[in-house]
Amino acid sequence: MSYEARKTAYEHLRAAHLSAVRASLEDHVARLEWPRPRIERYRTERLRSLLAHARARSPFHAARMADIDPATATVEDLARLPPMVKQEAQDEWDAIVAAPDIDRAGAEQVLVRQHWFSYTPAGHQVFSSGGSSGVRGVYVWDWEQFVTLTCLAWRWQTRAERASGSGIRRARLAVLEAGEPPHASTPLFDVATWPLMETIVIPAAAPFDQMLRAVSDARPTHLVGYASVIGRLARATMAGELDIRPVRVSTNSEPLSEEDRDAIGTAWGAPVHNLWGSTEIGVQAVGCGYGDGLHICEDEVIIERVDSAGRPVGPDEPAARTIATGLAGRTFPFIRYDLGDEVTLLPGNCACGSKMLRVADIAGRRDDDFRYGERTVPASAFRHVLGTDPLISQYQVRQTAGGADVLVVGSPDVSAVAAALVASLSPYGLSNPEISVSTVEQIPRHASTGKLKRFIAL
Repeated sequence: MSYEARKTAYEHLRAAHLSAVRASLEDHVARLEWPRPRIERYRTERLRSLLAHARARSPFHAARMADIDPATATVEDLARLPPMVKQEAQDEWDAIVAAPDIDRAGAEQVLVRQHWFSYTPAGHQVFSSGGSSGVRGVYVWDWEQFVTLTCLAWRWQTRAERASGSGIRRARLAVLEAGEPPHASTPLFDVATWPLMETIVIPAAAPFDQMLRAVSDARPTHLVGYASVIGRLARATMAGELDIRPVRVSTNSEPLSEEDRDAIGTAWGAPVHNLWGSTEIGVQAVGCGYGDGLHICEDEVIIERVDSAGRPVGPDEPAARTIATGLAGRTFPFIRYDLGDEVTLLPGNCACGSKMLRVADIAGRRDDDFRYGERTVPASAFRHVLGTDPLISQYQVRQTAGGADVLVVGSPDVSAVAAALVASLSPYGLSNPEISVSTVEQIPRHASTGKLKRFIAL
């Protein structure tokens, strides 16, 4: 089958998938009005279903749950299970996967063969990313999981549009995401949530002047994309370089800085829906556009805040890290997965009226970003290249005065990786960075803590 034929087949199946999303949005928008008891009852039953499925289909999880009865399990019982970490999830892939028609080798073949996003014969989607850990991950979402995750990503915006009456008008959504495989961001956010909405995908890694022209030509009424990209477009608007007037903005994939949030407010005065997510869990929390922070997707995600020893902490206590369980992930269950993020619960009820708990905006590790004079290059510019190369298992990036020295474990084409990094950095004002890529047997860890720092700034 030719490339064009494969892409056409994908688009036909995706059209059916998006219709399923729009149908399911009705239920998901209604959930935002649920009282606390209903949220907790639903979540408990979803958890029991997930545990029973994982115990029956996944040897890895069956061994972990030997002392837990899925039929009576509660959220509190999860603390009896050891956390999953990214390296373990990738090393034990074939023991974790809970579907008979896909394994790690098959998933890797999907990534190698596809020239565009694709579905497997069983309707699975396969993605890859490096994330903040520097460990390459391969992930598989099933049909229903994608529907659920997309609804979680878009239901707050849909609710607000309906309340304002905007959902019955023509709209154009500019999608500033990865733009190509193997990242999950484009399929997840390139979604028209009502019939009169059109979407335009503009790759976030394109040179900024090219992206600026594309956004200007699109004249979007709505924006969704990487937080740093949206912030830069807002500043371009303030400088008179871009004339657009979006009525709603959605940010994701990177921490939303106060500077970028303020720029968005000054440039457009539009409500901002910030999102905290991961390829493993999908969507963990989303801002409603009214009150502070992000609402946890409590109907489909369980968040546990723990101290440095892994013990649960109270709502008012600081947490060292966050453990998450994705209730929609049946093909590759992530149960008590260590996200590593530190999150803070917000007290009180939100102005929007929802009873789903909130967390403060996720700060992320800002020291991962590199500054070159007045220019800032986010860590994601490196991750998008290094984290998705199947021949790189780990990496470390060390900033230099004019670029970076990159250490990789694996057997990639270092010249091709260096060229890809140069192209990835150019949108941030580094038109000719000095990039060196070297392969090593092992990346050194900190002598006393044993931790591996992925990004080392000057």
